[in-house]
Amino acid sequence: MAFLTLQEVRNKARSKTSTGLESREALNRQFQFDSISPDKTYDIFLSHAFLDAETIYGLKIILEEAKFSVYVDWYEDSHLDRGKVTKKTAEIIRKRMKSCKSLIYAITENSGDSKWMVWELGYFDGFRGKVAILGLTENSEDGFQSQEFLELYPFVERHDLGLVMKDDPTKPAKLLRDWVKF
Repeated sequence: MAFLTLQEVRNKARSKTSTGLESREALNRQFQFDSISPDKTYDIFLSHAFLDAETIYGLKIILEEAKFSVYVDWYEDSHLDRGKVTKKTAEIIRKRMKSCKSLIYAITENSGDSKWMVWELGYFDGFRGKVAILGLTENSEDGFQSQEFLELYPFVERHDLGLVMKDDPTKPAKLLRDWVKF
């Protein structure tokens, strides 16, 4: 398997920020938007650990360059207070997930500490059932430590053709685009 690397997604984020600052606070200051239209739809809901803001911003750019529309909560709904888990926040996140065709669960060293990611995965799997795992590693050939239940889902890999889905080692991979749109 060949995975996207942490360095390449961080470099992508840095190439798009005018100041090159790495911190989550700098990204949040740079990308303050009003709440999105309630009717907007997305190809991908990107489930991630908020501590990985710079990395996730870079991944969002990579996916958008591949012609996907991507929902990232702190990017699209910057008004949400992540310090306070409320029913209102959960209601908004549920509504956003319902407007997405698929969920990509981004695994990093911080993802195991996220309180929201497992909840998002369970909700989306039950609601739509179109979930994939994307591991971000230091080296594109490295494996990554994931929670055992994540092996139930297909993995996103890098391929000469672009990003692909691999859910059965005995079958050929399929393009991520085809999987999301189907």
